[in-house]
Amino acid sequence: MNSKIWTLVTLILFAMTACGEIEEAPRQPSAQANVEVLTKSFVIPGLDRERKLRVYVPPDYKATEKHYPVLYMHDGQNLFDDLTSFVGEWKIDESLNKLAKENALELIVVGIDNGGDKRMNELSPWENSDFGKAEGEQYLAFITDVIKPFVDANYRTKPQAEFTAIMGSSMGGLISHYAIHQRPDVFSKAGIFSPSYWFSEQVFAFTSEKPVPDTARLYFLVGTEEGENMVSNMEKMVALQLGQNHPERHLRSKVVKGAEHNEGFWSEEFPEAILWLFSNK
Repeated sequence: MNSKIWTLVTLILFAMTACGEIEEAPRQPSAQANVEVLTKSFVIPGLDRERKLRVYVPPDYKATEKHYPVLYMHDGQNLFDDLTSFVGEWKIDESLNKLAKENALELIVVGIDNGGDKRMNELSPWENSDFGKAEGEQYLAFITDVIKPFVDANYRTKPQAEFTAIMGSSMGGLISHYAIHQRPDVFSKAGIFSPSYWFSEQVFAFTSEKPVPDTARLYFLVGTEEGENMVSNMEKMVALQLGQNHPERHLRSKVVKGAEHNEGFWSEEFPEAILWLFSNK
């Protein structure tokens, strides 16, 4: 199955599930106590759409005065809570609670809810003839100019780019790639999981024209069973990055045999990726 058909099938399943046409086994809330769904909604400038935030803070956040790095992630409904997820959660909160205890890695994670049927448009900076206009530029500005200032003002963050990362999967991988290239003054690390490079060939020309700083950390991930050209497109992008002399020590790519395009795969790979992205080595 090619990547475009794979995405269309996923969108149809999403709509059928939302309309109750597919029966699901009952799911229970699973978010940990240190995850908060903010009551305040945030408006995307230029699109006039509201989004909710889900914020994870480290287990010791309330007991200390420490400041923390921040990871911005897309598809917030899928990150922490099985009840709100599409087909399962990333278990970001469980993973980071464990990493805080075992590896002393402590982060704030800001999950931005997706826009449902607007998701494809909002997460791409480039128009696609099948999916319509591009709104990724507005979405990225929403993160950098609305969400980040709010988070830095209301949480004990380390606001510098050195301590700020962005991560997502599929279309979220595409917009994360765009974000670190377009705004290296804001982000110094990107987790680019199962990126939808098939969505627009323009991503390769854009990357050629706007290389990231040598200090940027890029973590690429894909599974062999995600769809036609997913592996080859990622390998093409990695080769492009290395061809621009991006330091190999600041780039990691991983192809997982047998892995499919789903939250279970991304959840399993998250701890390794986040440890590498925030490693001081």
